[in-house]
Amino acid sequence: MKKVTLLLSFVSLSLTAQTFTKQDTLKGSDTEFRNFWDVKKYDINLEANFENRSIAGTNKISFEITKDVVNPTFQIDLQKPMKVAKLVASFDKKAKYQQEDDFIFIKTNRKFKKGEKLNFVVTFEGNPVVAKKAPWDGGWVFEKDKNGNPWMTAADEGIGASIWLPCKDIWSDEPDNGISFKITTPKDLVGVANGRLVETKTLGNKKSYLWEVKNPINAYSIIPSIGKYVNFKETFDGEKGKLDLDYWVLDYNLDKAKKQFAQVKPMMKSFEYWFGAYPFYEDSYKLVESPHLGMEHQSNVAYGNKFENGYLGRDLSGSGVGLKWDFIIIHETGHEWFANNITAKDQADMWIHEAFTSYSETLYTESLFGKEDANKYVTGTRKNIHNDTPIIGTYGVRNEGSGDMYYKGANMLHTIRQVINNDEKFRQILRGLNKDFYHQTVTGKQVEDYFSQKSGMDLSTIFDQYLRTTYIPTLEYKQENNKLSYRWTHTVKDFKMPLRLASGEIITPTYKWQTTDLKSNNTGEFNNNYYILYSKQ
Repeated sequence: MKKVTLLLSFVSLSLTAQTFTKQDTLKGSDTEFRNFWDVKKYDINLEANFENRSIAGTNKISFEITKDVVNPTFQIDLQKPMKVAKLVASFDKKAKYQQEDDFIFIKTNRKFKKGEKLNFVVTFEGNPVVAKKAPWDGGWVFEKDKNGNPWMTAADEGIGASIWLPCKDIWSDEPDNGISFKITTPKDLVGVANGRLVETKTLGNKKSYLWEVKNPINAYSIIPSIGKYVNFKETFDGEKGKLDLDYWVLDYNLDKAKKQFAQVKPMMKSFEYWFGAYPFYEDSYKLVESPHLGMEHQSNVAYGNKFENGYLGRDLSGSGVGLKWDFIIIHETGHEWFANNITAKDQADMWIHEAFTSYSETLYTESLFGKEDANKYVTGTRKNIHNDTPIIGTYGVRNEGSGDMYYKGANMLHTIRQVINNDEKFRQILRGLNKDFYHQTVTGKQVEDYFSQKSGMDLSTIFDQYLRTTYIPTLEYKQENNKLSYRWTHTVKDFKMPLRLASGEIITPTYKWQTTDLKSNNTGEFNNNYYILYSKQ
């Protein structure tokens, strides 16, 4: 991680080192077992048994060799207690494999050449980890709806898709050519997955539902939902033409859903304005009712907000503004641009997903209710910031940073917007990110540098301050008549962030005291849209 020097007044910083294991490195790094092959497609078959809380299926992992290697060992991820029943490699029908801890290792005795296209077919079975409190702790969900029908799904962003699916479970390698996903269910239930439904078959007392995704997709977004669903559809006239909007809800919630999901079209209009065209027109947009609160599964957004506005009826900003819209519809859909279109290579940079998506709530509010409400909302969310640990986690070990990546991240972006002081330029940067990094995995540094380059301003110390420290920049000041004296404290070294006062006058503080003559005695009022502290001396 980048070294950051702080200039602090009467503050001591103590850090407790976190201990990581070899397993953490195997899960979170592009090791010698992963760095020579690139996943191209997953072809998944799955059947879940509600009574036994078990699942079984196959995954054909198609991949391409990216460099010449001799006698390599491949690593596929599958977490205990799931088991491999069979594994067949296209290059060696008798390939030897060993399941060890949360991994499958396939040892080879041959040369592989760059460009070879090969596959593994993994047959898997077992009782996957059951989530205690989805979606936060991760795992499978085996619930019943209010009529006693089975209702099953999974949520695994943090713990990883390999809790149930044998895959290459690292954010930096997405299947470039998408997935096919066949779900087999009892004939009175429906299986919903990502992308478009391309085939439904009746198989005696069972049915199968085949879904297809054409675009790259992050592994934790690959999710089945099984329940007594009904479907309704509409279309949105967007930047790339007609976008299919597809909704799957429990049969008894159809009327509620039709009313609540009316928020989708104006949301899409807002997000396409700020971020560019929805990134997955080929795969459609889908909301699927889930037995947990929600998650951003690509083209398959899980929705469990009980068809009411706010966050389960609460306003996370405390301003009242957050009750004007459905938090899960807005937030989880914002992830289609930031998390699903642009995906962090490493979990340590998860702020790319959450800071921008949390700020999408503010941008949506601005589109529908005006800038005053938007500012009120984003500044109100500061009460949720803890400043406990840095937003950026530890690289290479599947370690995410502080939960402050949400609303501290959003307020960092809101602050940068004030610094740029040009809303159209700020909007074009957001759209440019989604265009220039379209369907890519990126590092946090790439995103930081992009902002500095496109804004024409060196924003590096601002990112350092908010992402890599727990300190809020503090402006010490004193005013006598129209003379304003000021300086920064609690900042990284050489912190550069000009401030626009409420009057519109701009000051450029440093760690040394400066004095400025204001236009009048009353103009030294500060702009609350910057996430900083003010300390009158």
